[in-house]
Amino acid sequence: MTRIPLGVALLATATLSLTACGSDDPLSAGDGGKGGDTIVIGSQDYYSNEIIAEAYAQALEAGGIKVQRDFRIGQREGYLPEIESGKIDLFPEYTGPLLQVWKPDTKARLADDVYAELEDAADEKGLEVLDQSPATDQDSYVVTREFAEKYGLKTIDDLAKVTEKMTFGANSEAEDRPNGPKGLKKAYGVDVSFTPIEDSGGPLTVKALKDGSIQLAIIYTGDPSIKKNDLVTLEDTKGLFLASHVVPVASDDLSDKAEEIVDKVSAAMSPEDLVDLDARSVDEELPAATIAKDWLTKEGLL
Repeated sequence: MTRIPLGVALLATATLSLTACGSDDPLSAGDGGKGGDTIVIGSQDYYSNEIIAEAYAQALEAGGIKVQRDFRIGQREGYLPEIESGKIDLFPEYTGPLLQVWKPDTKARLADDVYAELEDAADEKGLEVLDQSPATDQDSYVVTREFAEKYGLKTIDDLAKVTEKMTFGANSEAEDRPNGPKGLKKAYGVDVSFTPIEDSGGPLTVKALKDGSIQLAIIYTGDPSIKKNDLVTLEDTKGLFLASHVVPVASDDLSDKAEEIVDKVSAAMSPEDLVDLDARSVDEELPAATIAKDWLTKEGLL
């Protein structure tokens, strides 16, 4: 889930920032990469992803490793080339969605199968994926409770029973992704129109669902707004959405020490933790740095 696309000006600024902060100085200090460079950590323009990236950053700093934060730099279409080119050294990703980008024809659906294929795909890119976390932030189709009860919707298959025209709302790039309208048609035979809503399943998307301007949206399972707004997640019986565990994507010169620290962060984060962390961002409006620090302290990682 992917998660807000980057505007042209912002993308240019972020690219310049990443270029400027990449450490080419042979005298630079730190124990981040095998060459001793500062680790450049990125995040999606999505509050949950930023919290995870901040947790990596603070844990690494506590281990004496220098980091450079380049957070909220956009969506996969914007940041993935930066990872592949080596301008970003570490990035929190999601196993299934990333695998579908690198291997669109994958037949893997279960967590371990997805992760195994992702390891191979990353290796082909000259990258590596560190240990996947128990934490998941799964893409899911959601509808309002009222709409679900009107048509008896429990699974995505049930959308075929809907007699009115349906509009699907999500970030603009979702229109051509495997879990967009074309994927829904291919996997389930359901036709929907599409409207872009550029907030990654956030409050604008929820508002559009509740006022009826859209009937179907993608909202991540870790988002506390699903429970808060009494939305219904439709069961994906055909595996349209791959298993989606949080996973760090790293350059292949990350030091063993850095990898060990990040793996400890991943292992400590449960699905319930991620929902709680996201709720602190949404409900308490706390900055990612505060949320990450509190969680790391509670887990004994600082």
